[in-house]
Amino acid sequence: MRRLRWFSFVLQRRMGRSRGCGCYENDVFTGLVETTGKLARREEHGPGFRLDVSCSLEELELGESISVNGACLTVTRFDENGFSADVSVETAEKTTLGRLEVGGDVNLERSLALGDRLGGHLVSGHVDGVGEITRMERQGDAIRVDCRAPAELMKYVAPKGSITLDGVSLTVNGVSDGGFHVMLIPHTVEVTTFRNAKPSSAVNLEVDLLARYVVRYLEARGDDADDVVEALERAGRL
Repeated sequence: MRRLRWFSFVLQRRMGRSRGCGCYENDVFTGLVETTGKLARREEHGPGFRLDVSCSLEELELGESISVNGACLTVTRFDENGFSADVSVETAEKTTLGRLEVGGDVNLERSLALGDRLGGHLVSGHVDGVGEITRMERQGDAIRVDCRAPAELMKYVAPKGSITLDGVSLTVNGVSDGGFHVMLIPHTVEVTTFRNAKPSSAVNLEVDLLARYVVRYLEARGDDADDVVEALERAGRL
C-alpha cells in the first residue's frame, strides 16, 4: 500500500493539474496517438527552428504540451488550422524533427490530464535516440517491424516490455543483437504514420520509464543485472 501511495504521488507530480504544464517538468503521455497532422512549414528560429503543424485538434491552449512524433513540444501559437511549436537544438539533434519533409505526416497526442484514462504506458515525450526500421513483414493481419536501436539504449529494451516509436506505445516482441521487433495491428497502421513507414525509415525512440529507473537503480547498487533477470524469470515475471 505504501508503494501504491508513493506511485500515485509521483504520477500526480509528473502530470500536474492541467495540460498547460511545461514538458520538462510535469507532462506525460500514453503513446496512444489521437490523430495525425501534417508538417506545414519549418523555419529557423533562434538557435533552433519552428514547426507549423496543420491538424484537427480542437480547443488548443497556448503553452500546452503536444507529443509530435514522440517529442514533447509546447504550443506557441494556434488557430483553427493547427499550431506552431519551437524545437530546441538538443531536440533537433536527438530526434527526427529536423529532417522531416514538409508535407509529411506526424503523430500527435495531447498530454495526459489527471483523471484521464491511462492506456498504452507512461511516456515522457523525451526522445532517447533515433532508430531505423530494418524490415517490415506481414504476418497474418499484423505487420512485424524490426528496428535497429542505438547500442546504449538496448539495455532498457526487454521482451514483453514497452517502447515508444514515433510516439506510438508498442510492446517489444523480441530482442536481438542491436535491435528489437514489434507487431503492428491493422488499427495502429491505419491511424498512425506507420501507414507510410518502410525499411530505412528513421523513428524516434523512447525507452520505458520503469526500465530506465530499474537499470539506474541496479547500476547505482552495483548489482549484476543478469542475476536480477534470472530471479525475475524464476518468479515467472519474465
